[in-house]
Amino acid sequence: MNINGGDDLRALGRDDLQQVCDETRQFLIDTVAKIGGHLAAGLGTVELTVALHYVFNTPDDRLVWDIGHQAYPHKILTGRRDQLSSIRQRGGLSGFLKRSESNYDTFGAGHSSTSISAALGMAVAASQQNIDREVVAIIGDGAITAGMAFEALNNAGDLDADVLVILNDNDMSISPNVGAFKNYLTKLMTGPTVSGVRRGTKKALDALPEVRDYARRWEEHLKGMILPSTFFEEMGFYYAGPIDGHDIDTLVTTLNNLKEIEGPRFLHIVTKKGKGFQAAEDQPVKYHGVSPFNPSTGEFGKKAKIRTFTHVFSDWLCDMAAKDERLIGITPAMREGSGLLRFSEEFPQRYFDVAIAEQHALTFAAGMACDGQKPVVAIYSTFLQRAYDQLIHDVSVQDLDVMLAIDRAGQVGADGATHAGVFDLSYLRCVPHCVIYTPSDEAECRDMLYSAYQHKGLTAVRYPRGSGTGAIEREQMQTIELGKGEIRRQGHKVAILSFGTLLPGALEAAERLDATVANMRFAKPLDGQLIASLAANHDLLVTLEDNVIAGGAGSGVNEYLAASEILIPTLNLGLPDRYIDHGSQAEQHAECGLDADGIEASIKSSRYYVDVATPAPKTNLA
Repeated sequence: MNINGGDDLRALGRDDLQQVCDETRQFLIDTVAKIGGHLAAGLGTVELTVALHYVFNTPDDRLVWDIGHQAYPHKILTGRRDQLSSIRQRGGLSGFLKRSESNYDTFGAGHSSTSISAALGMAVAASQQNIDREVVAIIGDGAITAGMAFEALNNAGDLDADVLVILNDNDMSISPNVGAFKNYLTKLMTGPTVSGVRRGTKKALDALPEVRDYARRWEEHLKGMILPSTFFEEMGFYYAGPIDGHDIDTLVTTLNNLKEIEGPRFLHIVTKKGKGFQAAEDQPVKYHGVSPFNPSTGEFGKKAKIRTFTHVFSDWLCDMAAKDERLIGITPAMREGSGLLRFSEEFPQRYFDVAIAEQHALTFAAGMACDGQKPVVAIYSTFLQRAYDQLIHDVSVQDLDVMLAIDRAGQVGADGATHAGVFDLSYLRCVPHCVIYTPSDEAECRDMLYSAYQHKGLTAVRYPRGSGTGAIEREQMQTIELGKGEIRRQGHKVAILSFGTLLPGALEAAERLDATVANMRFAKPLDGQLIASLAANHDLLVTLEDNVIAGGAGSGVNEYLAASEILIPTLNLGLPDRYIDHGSQAEQHAECGLDADGIEASIKSSRYYVDVATPAPKTNLA
């Protein structure tokens, strides 16, 4: 296979396309087997990817992929095949779509459900500029459960924009899909047939006798193909499908026909996540994102089991639910990632996956809190950004008793900038009634989860991806006094105020500098008494956090010092005012100067730093 872009693919004959699909799929399996990465979603979109680049004049015609999990074949076919082995590694390809990486990546995507809005914007831009261009959005059945997708569909139908939306329906997102819309698609596929063919499907498929034959043979499974009125047509779209998303010839013919139709069009294809690799077909959740494995057997190499902060939360949630029947667990489509699998099995009546609907998740929790339940919303830091208005308007303003378990706080490693949870301290700290816990290790995390749950009002416990120091959690949970930090090392001259899991690096740097280290524990409320004491007994205060400096915990310390009229040099260490590329978390922290070496270097470079071993200058008393 020697394809480095759309022109190379379009130079082939249609009879060659199946071989391209087969080689692309095998290359994807072999590469990801060596390095790990996202697998099952991409295997399901191989034929679609080949067909899209074959039919449309990419990159001039715009393909807007929703999130990047399904776009590995797209990368392979657009000049990045030889770089795929570097994906998600430092200096390598992004695991998602990235405009700066390729002109074929028309819109950056890390979060779901953005493709239809972006494609609609591009279609309107083309119309405004009188450019004849096709614009295609490819969205999964999981991503289309988000409210943003429906907002875009509603707008597209109203504008009568020239845009094609392709629904990649595989009954999966990361976890199995949930919700009424998922049930609607299932009924569309399995219900009884009715007579009549809709105008959009008829026009698109007139030249496809083989598809009509396929429909007749499988009519009980293809209700959508001949349903006279569908949800999508009511939204103003020509609806075509469902068709087999793994039949390359049918895909090419259908897409060519749909090109001839103007206005909003909607193609419903049915695919299988993990297609072509039996292990992934059988266990699509397990093979969504993988570590290296044996491509012949699908078996993963043995590795030591490391207890993560997500495991700590998972066990705490089940332990707490056993003690309090009011506890409700809520997740926006991240059951496995947020650690709710065990809870969903042990407490199914109190587990709610609300689909990819972060805004709804917060207001749903608020409604429960109004009537006496104690909702715990398990959510990634980067996804909580999508529900900021609901956090303020629906939870905080009403001072409701909602707890946020914020996973993936700080740098997240291979997922890079789109998933980095580096803004939550800044955007939570300014919200009234919000208590923010910043555990430094696993044991403290369990106690803080317990403490946050006991507090009446809005609370947030933020913890990083992966593991910490490995501190053993106490089975008997303890309440941590609200807003109280602790001294972890007593030193001289310099005091490091650490927020969260960067504490080990702070302690290591402090040993070299003979500095004091405080584990602040809370970003809000701050331990003002401790800050004042440290300021009174040291020459330099240093704040440390895995969050952007702007508006973060260090800014809170600055504000406290100013309000208290305490004058002392203060150095804020955190993330710079730019996005950090993907790599390991250790590499990202080193780049930002947040490891022990970086902390030491930053302190030593401060004009206010005085080495404790340096003798005081002699004073001339004459």
